[in-house]
Amino acid sequence: MNKADLVLYNGKIHTVDKELPKATAVAILDGKIIAVGDDADVLKFADDDTRTINLRKKTVIPGINDSHTHLIRGGLNYNLELRWDGVPSLADAMRMLREQVDRTPSPQWVRVVGGWSEFQFTERRMPTLNEINAAAPDTPVFILHLYDRALLNRAALKAVGYTKDTPAPPRSVIERDGKGEPTGMIIATPNALILYSTLAKGPKLSYEHQLNSTRHYMREMNRFGITSVIDAGGGSQNYPDDYKVIKELHDSGMLTVRIAYNLFTQHPKHEKEDFQSWINSVKLYQGDDMYRHNGAGEMLVFSAADFEDFMQPRPNLAENMEAELEDVIRLLVENRWPFRLHATYNESISRFLNVFEKVDRDIPFNGLPWIFDHAETIDEKNIERVKSLGGGIAIQDRMAFQGEYFVDRYGKTAALNTPPVKKMLAMDVPVGGGTDATRVSSYNPWLALYWLSCGKTVGGLPIYNDDTRLSRETALELYTRGSAWFSNEQHKKGSIKVGHLADIAVLDQDYFTVNDEDIKSIEADMTIVNGKIVYAKGYFKEFNPPPIPVLPDWSPVTVYNGYFPGSNHLEQAHSKQAIAEKRRSDEGIRQAQIASAVHACIDSCTVHGHNHNAARLSDIPVTDYTAFWGTLGCSCFAF
Repeated sequence: MNKADLVLYNGKIHTVDKELPKATAVAILDGKIIAVGDDADVLKFADDDTRTINLRKKTVIPGINDSHTHLIRGGLNYNLELRWDGVPSLADAMRMLREQVDRTPSPQWVRVVGGWSEFQFTERRMPTLNEINAAAPDTPVFILHLYDRALLNRAALKAVGYTKDTPAPPRSVIERDGKGEPTGMIIATPNALILYSTLAKGPKLSYEHQLNSTRHYMREMNRFGITSVIDAGGGSQNYPDDYKVIKELHDSGMLTVRIAYNLFTQHPKHEKEDFQSWINSVKLYQGDDMYRHNGAGEMLVFSAADFEDFMQPRPNLAENMEAELEDVIRLLVENRWPFRLHATYNESISRFLNVFEKVDRDIPFNGLPWIFDHAETIDEKNIERVKSLGGGIAIQDRMAFQGEYFVDRYGKTAALNTPPVKKMLAMDVPVGGGTDATRVSSYNPWLALYWLSCGKTVGGLPIYNDDTRLSRETALELYTRGSAWFSNEQHKKGSIKVGHLADIAVLDQDYFTVNDEDIKSIEADMTIVNGKIVYAKGYFKEFNPPPIPVLPDWSPVTVYNGYFPGSNHLEQAHSKQAIAEKRRSDEGIRQAQIASAVHACIDSCTVHGHNHNAARLSDIPVTDYTAFWGTLGCSCFAF
């Protein structure tokens, strides 16, 4: 009997393995699972050299696998970004902004890039340009809200050079005042190019700092039990130049998240040349279990981009889209390259499938893995067509962040099956779960699991019912075993099973029994990748790897540590700042919980607008619900 490197015992292990769904112990050797079962049987694999860890009845699951995210791009920028993910109030968000403005040296920017929704705030609104300019009169500030709009203060407008003479790209708007000068609001209508290109004008981290930033971003993902991702590429993310950082970290043994990467075309009207060049230079699936190639996409041709901004009408794709897409699909199928394609709307999906079926008649797909990403409004007929061609559908929690806008535009009934995940599963189509982080959704997968199983947006709007919500067990399967199909690794990833890769998350709460709202606050107490502990806190804190210094030292990560209220992995390095912020964060959460318990803000007050907190702290008795101001004149009681 081979002896294990690591044995975990006395746990509540949810294996996501139908043959042995529950266990209490697992043994690991050389990065793989060698035994799963009860304590008595598995502890036989331990000897004097084995590390044994008592799980103290903690819930244990396979490591989370995000089947569509943007880790490589996100890592290069993480240390530059002030994250509003999970921040409970706009007041807290603006305080964080002001504090970061004070720390940020010229000519650097303060940037908030996705991961938040106005509806997560107790005020239920975005900041105004006046508020942003007051908070940062001299330091450039760029705030991205979904792929809908960005807010720039006057200093940022000056930094990017936008004037009354600056034209907006097609299907984009630069909002202007009565004199024709830019106000600072730029809007995708729905072409998001203006958002990407404006953000790209900001300063970048040095190569050394990008290495550090990517390590911190991976540690932040480990905080939530993420052990694997599929990187869907991105604009201005060209292979191999923009992959040097992640490759160096892999070659140095510093990856703490497994990465399978797709290659995203970079040159409109020259997409076929991009893929031909990569086919000639990149061996399919090159790499190893920690870092490997995964095919083409998510952008295959720019004419097929159906932008997902639900605040705008559905875009109509160009008439020449089919011809351009067919050229690329023929090339990929001929060379047996798996591919994925961004596809939001059913109308677009119908046209894409027409192309795929045409190519399949000439060059059979014959088991070639391919993926539709997103598929929010796909119908049953097109799901059947996907199944017939052997495809899968990667879904993300974009509706958790945009559900309110979708309901406003298309209605509650349409939202019930957006996306129709239960139908996909019932029709036996492979489905994987993801986040599409970081520029739209947050990288926190527990928001996605909350969305799928509770049927609500991050702002609390119910959008699904009993017929369309998933069970907690099924939702978890999509983010573990389900996602493994999308990198052709279902035989070795996604379950706690003998022979599988030893990627495991020990949770700080029991996902299967906690109240619905508590799902959003779940984190890992310990995360294991390839049999190594890469993150630990609480009872397991002694196993946490040493903290990584933050570069540059003015980075928002030095204080806020990512998703609100911040992780623990910086405490030793920045104890005073981190502890102070943690206290403020805890108090912010407490106040938000009190407010949400008493109030449920659905509108602005006719007296105080959305500034309910100022009203409650004033001398006016708005919190006396038996008095005039509390029941009649001021609607802050309904906050």
